[in-house]
Amino acid sequence: MPTWSPVFLPADVPLPKGPYSPAVRAGNLVFVSGQVPRDLVSGALVGDDIATQTRQTLSNLHRVLEQSGASLADVVSVTVYLARADDWGAMNTVYAEMFHAPYPSRTTVGAELRGILVEVSAVAYVAGRA
Repeated sequence: MPTWSPVFLPADVPLPKGPYSPAVRAGNLVFVSGQVPRDLVSGALVGDDIATQTRQTLSNLHRVLEQSGASLADVVSVTVYLARADDWGAMNTVYAEMFHAPYPSRTTVGAELRGILVEVSAVAYVAGRA
């Protein structure tokens, strides 16, 4: 029996298309799977520029965190995947609007993202909350 549990999104949000959970909770840690710039309910791609896509992706991250009892303020580590390395500055501007000091650790890497510009995964620490 696993010592972790999946985090479920509201009923209006379709289940992931692949064999994974949107997030899992293991003790005081919440591991959020990669979030992308798609509307969580319709699945429609939101935006065609890095700023809009980053904002939607981080909004999706925020929503998944809320379902797990966490917030962006609880995030301790972030991994950002960019389709174009030159988008780093614009992504970073939006990122700084949504995360505040002290900032979580972060790694940003280039990746082939199949039609999107950004994907973000995160780990949050939520001590004392179930």
